Amino acid sequence: MPHPAPLLRHYIGGEFVASEKTFANISPVDGRVLGHVCEADRGTVNRAVAAARAAQVGAWGRTSANERAEFLLRIASGIERRFEEFVAAEVADTGRSVKQARTLDVARGVQNFRTFAELIRQAGGEFYEMRAADGNDVFSYVVRKPHGVVAIVSPWNLPLLLLTWKVAPALACGNSIIAKPSEETPSSASLLAEVIDEAGLPAGAFNLVHGFGPDSAGEFLTRHAAVDAITFTGESRTGATIMRAAAEGVREVSFELGGKNAAVVFADADFDQAVAGVLRSSFTNSGQVCLCSERVYVERPIFERFVAALKAGAEKLKIGYPDEDGVDMGPLISRAHRDKVLGYFALARDEGATLVCGGGVPAFGDARDGGAYVQPTIWTGLGDDARCVREEVFGPVCHVSPFDADDEVVRRVNDSDYGLCAALWTRDLKRAHTLSRRLRVGMVWVNTWFLRDLRTPFGGVGLSGLGREGGRHSLDFYSELTTVCINP
Repeated sequence: MPHPAPLLRHYIGGEFVASEKTFANISPVDGRVLGHVCEADRGTVNRAVAAARAAQVGAWGRTSANERAEFLLRIASGIERRFEEFVAAEVADTGRSVKQARTLDVARGVQNFRTFAELIRQAGGEFYEMRAADGNDVFSYVVRKPHGVVAIVSPWNLPLLLLTWKVAPALACGNSIIAKPSEETPSSASLLAEVIDEAGLPAGAFNLVHGFGPDSAGEFLTRHAAVDAITFTGESRTGATIMRAAAEGVREVSFELGGKNAAVVFADADFDQAVAGVLRSSFTNSGQVCLCSERVYVERPIFERFVAALKAGAEKLKIGYPDEDGVDMGPLISRAHRDKVLGYFALARDEGATLVCGGGVPAFGDARDGGAYVQPTIWTGLGDDARCVREEVFGPVCHVSPFDADDEVVRRVNDSDYGLCAALWTRDLKRAHTLSRRLRVGMVWVNTWFLRDLRTPFGGVGLSGLGREGGRHSLDFYSELTTVCINP
């Protein structure tokens, strides 16, 4: 399988551009240096914003919705042609399994472009007729227009999936883009720039800058006065910082931030289905998905049995190299992030948690010992006020506690600063419908997890974010609406 290029450059105004300062791209699998990445300074970001602005008054600003849809379809086909290169880039940067990269990350990247190509073609306008006081028939219609220049700051946990989730609708609506991927996972974004270049988008419609957050590309971009809107997925504190920057000029923002999500298992649930579902929602991608379940509430009559079954399942998860057959878990994104997760493991012991399984670093006796692996970990015994129950760990860990009544578990699920999603496991659909409306979250799954129609709204409340994206909700964020009133 091919590896990422040894030097990843910026893409600005239709050209690949190097900068003097670089940083290393480190493999989380074994700690080796994969290559180097150019870091954008303020001047580089200024150049990217200027190129994006020029595209708005140039060829890109004159495209129709149908023309933009055709560009998106070309990009989707370009990703498909280079599918295995994208898989290799995702695997190298993240250490996730080859199977996940193929079936989820890269496949969804293709799907995101095709979905929004179809949606922008189908996005009809509003039309109204009324009679004015003078007796004239007055007609009003609504025009959808781009914001102009949109900054996209995307995370490291699902790099291509979440970047394309924003790039596709932003381009569909006619915006010019400056994308800043995570410094931890720059490779698939660079490949995407190559595909977009091959697709022939007008220069400046899509721009890519690499770098870090504070005092680097992220801060320079989100503070730039000529950026009209900002979309960010990542950690809640970073979102708050960006929101303060966006307040200057009162710019549009869309934030998909952290989560401390709950899974609720009722005694009437299909037991095996619920165990398998919670294993998946807690340990997929080594727990590095904002939608993962870190709080698990189990109805008391099945609590002991459920914990035992969850432990047995977690201990069977295979941790290993991305291309190993049957591998279930790869490493965390970096050794620095592993240190953070291990810090919570130590805190859980200090807070009095009962360790059910895991809680440490696996030993391989080979190159993987230089990577960023941790064991899948389950705790019980903590109160709802414990830091490990309230703060996002973002690793392969969950805390399981019993509950006795519906009202009790709703109160406990809602007792959180976050509000992204929840999963309910029950055969009682009346209960599922009733409780779903009472939960303070942006999305509720019933007897499933991580299953989404891309046309539905996605986002959270509280520290989990601001706004909704997905389907027409994405089109609403990435465009401005103008009403035209005609008195003939």
